[in-house]
Amino acid sequence: MRPMFHSHARSRSLSDPLARALLPPADESPLERDSRIRREQAAKKVSDDIDEQIRQEKAEMRRQKDLVKVLLLGQSESGKSTTLKQFQLLHTPAAFHAERIAWRAVIYLNLIRSVRRILDALLPPEQSLPSTSTAAYPTIQDNDEIDSFLHIDGPPAVSPSRQSSARFERFAQRLAPLLALEQRLIHQLAFPDEDGDPQPADFESPVSALPAHISLPVPASSRGGELALRQSSNWKKSFSFRSTASAQPKSAHTGEVRGWWEDPHDPVHVLHACAAGDYGVRALWRDSEVRSVLARRRVRMEESAGFYLNDVERITALKYIPTDDDVLRARLKTLGVVEHSFSIKGGVHGTGASVDWRIYDVGGARHQRQAWAPYFEDVNAIIFLAPISAFDQTLAEDPRVNRLEDSMLLWRSVISNKLLADVNVVLFLNKCDLLKAKLDAGVSLAYHMYSYRDRPNDYESVSKYFRNKFAALHHLHTPNRSRELYIHLTSVTDKLSTSLIISSVRDLILKQNLLYSRLL
Repeated sequence: MRPMFHSHARSRSLSDPLARALLPPADESPLERDSRIRREQAAKKVSDDIDEQIRQEKAEMRRQKDLVKVLLLGQSESGKSTTLKQFQLLHTPAAFHAERIAWRAVIYLNLIRSVRRILDALLPPEQSLPSTSTAAYPTIQDNDEIDSFLHIDGPPAVSPSRQSSARFERFAQRLAPLLALEQRLIHQLAFPDEDGDPQPADFESPVSALPAHISLPVPASSRGGELALRQSSNWKKSFSFRSTASAQPKSAHTGEVRGWWEDPHDPVHVLHACAAGDYGVRALWRDSEVRSVLARRRVRMEESAGFYLNDVERITALKYIPTDDDVLRARLKTLGVVEHSFSIKGGVHGTGASVDWRIYDVGGARHQRQAWAPYFEDVNAIIFLAPISAFDQTLAEDPRVNRLEDSMLLWRSVISNKLLADVNVVLFLNKCDLLKAKLDAGVSLAYHMYSYRDRPNDYESVSKYFRNKFAALHHLHTPNRSRELYIHLTSVTDKLSTSLIISSVRDLILKQNLLYSRLL
């Protein structure tokens, strides 16, 4: 006699409507059976793929909770790229130091462009300069949010004496090789994969001949013209020591290699030769009459990005190797978004698991700001940089607009964005060292910023005023009244002080991210 439980099991399975529906037909043929099995296998694969996608999405959500995304925002030349370098130096120092030698070409180019700027001021072209009148500029209504600014292009040119003109022309003749070297360095940075030096004709080729990753105004050396590279360019690899032609073994029996200073085609030889002498770079920068002309024309070289004129002898030495500070000061305009990833071991104050960070440096020029929006999604924090020393400067892309005014308008648009209502905001009031030097030199803030009126023109008073001004804009326009604003007075080219500030900001962001993760 059969056990009764078999009969019950059979009855229960047949009583289940789903089970009955899944049973194969009683009269199923072998061909129909094969077709049914194939359909079931295909359906199972689709189901498994969906399960895997769900699993990956859950894993990505868990990973995103542990990923900190930081966005660096601000106008062009506000210090975003330097801040990113500071993060790299603090958290990936080995990689930062490995790239230092590659920055030699950029530093050389920065120095040459400073020399060209001085020569342009000493021997201006024979056309009339723009008027200092503000009538052609749009009027900014004075209110308690964004102040009115005086827009000026500089004082009228003062013609130097015949004797001074002759001396200045001697400087230009003596330093002419640097201008040819400038074009050579631009070409090498723009075309890092080409072998050998370009022919002189290549320097005069139109911009249309440049590759897609290059943006170079015409002419390359004109005022405001600046080489700009996309992040995809591999110029660092091309300028690393091991990739240079000079990095060849001196002997087949030793591991010693030739240095770049032994390569007669290396740019350092032109710079070294042009640095010394009565009409060399050092003499040009130390010349009292040159300084007087620069002061009259309000050309403050110390405020320009990539300023190395105080270190000419060291920079132009044959065996010069860039220091950390040199790399931090180096100016190379980038197009698009620069991303840097690193992991902080130990979380906040050495406790907890490692946390992955991703920092985005987006272009700050006016035509690049529309690309910011896609990076607002899932961002944990924004570090906004406002160069407060620029109260008497105008935008390179639009000389009608005051830089500080533009920075305030940009700040207002960022903190009022509803997509960023729950995002931590850190404000770097940057270039405080230049601000102090400018105020100490007697430049009046009240002359350029009407609302400052008769307040003291010293660093403490001015920096406090700017701090309150930006904080008031945040208070008036933030969509999240409970959001705190963290303000730091910074000089991001200062390695020591900035590393302390970045460490503090890092811990703050980690704490806020940890709190948010727990709320989720």
